[in-house]
Amino acid sequence: MITAGIDMGSRTIKVVLLEDLKVEGAPQLNYAVRKAQIMFPGELDQDQAAERVYDDVLAAAGLKREDVAAVYATGAGRKQVKFAADAVTEMTAGARGAVFFFPSVRTVVDVGAEEGRGIKTDEAGKPTDFAGNEKCAAGAGSFAEAMSRALQLSLQDFGEASLKSDKTIPMNAQCTVFAESEVVSLIHASTPKEDIAKAVLDAVASRVCAMVRRVGIENDVALIGGMVHNAGFVASLKAAMGVDELKLPEMPEYVSAVGCALLAAETRH
Repeated sequence: MITAGIDMGSRTIKVVLLEDLKVEGAPQLNYAVRKAQIMFPGELDQDQAAERVYDDVLAAAGLKREDVAAVYATGAGRKQVKFAADAVTEMTAGARGAVFFFPSVRTVVDVGAEEGRGIKTDEAGKPTDFAGNEKCAAGAGSFAEAMSRALQLSLQDFGEASLKSDKTIPMNAQCTVFAESEVVSLIHASTPKEDIAKAVLDAVASRVCAMVRRVGIENDVALIGGMVHNAGFVASLKAAMGVDELKLPEMPEYVSAVGCALLAAETRH
């Protein structure tokens, strides 16, 4: 059986197709990711973009819509996926996907472009508590992206630069606009770029950590979402949370889409 999960984020659409692999004698079903794709909607409306990227993924996998048993959607635009059988919250999808990749995980930190959230989960991947940064970008990837532009660095170079610093420079602004003014002031003071980068990522990590502490930090801890690719942020978050290790999936942007596809499959068994 094949199921699909679609994560309608604020900037991108992630689609995952899962095929269940029945292993004789196994206590539970196993799953394999068949295909994943990401698309920037551009000029399209969200519902049109969802239709197009889903069809593109099916075509790449050599499948038709009737080959898929169920489609579940999540993300900020999940209600725009008109062909989905059900829509689930980001917390539900993220927790299920994280525990699929790391069965020992009980705390999930999800940091994407516009939002960050902390999720406590049980062993079945069901969220038991959560906290989010709501509409403030100061706890999400867009904040780091805006600050990297102020330093005229790519986001990847920004993260790598921060790893070269051992300085601690506090940043007090909670708003991206005011924080950018702080960065400009540091630039005018001839502060090295690597020190500024670390200050920014430490600030983001501190806000994310405060959010996660509202639900409690219980090992093991997984970080999902696009900020997994920022090595500087990962280092800052580990330090802020006081943990020795963060579980990092190979395809962090797709964890919630995987969670959707798993939930779709589990309702069919």
